Amino acid sequence: MRCVFVQFRCQPGKTYAVADAIYEREVVSELYSTSGEYDLIAKVYIPEEADVGHWLNENLFGIEGIARTLTTMTFRAF
Repeated sequence: MRCVFVQFRCQPGKTYAVADAIYEREVVSELYSTSGEYDLIAKVYIPEEADVGHWLNENLFGIEGIARTLTTMTFRAF
């Protein structure tokens, strides 16, 4: 499995609805609210054989209320 972190900027007043929708899809390992430019950050494990962009688009990015995302790829755990 490949670990990526995805940050979500939500439309005003939609953060809790977006967080609920993310959890309902049961595809994230962890989900946190954050301060700063983005409202949420999720830790996601994607199958090695999957294309990261397609997988995220099919499983997370269609949620209503998401204004912007930032995906951070990981390479090695220390």
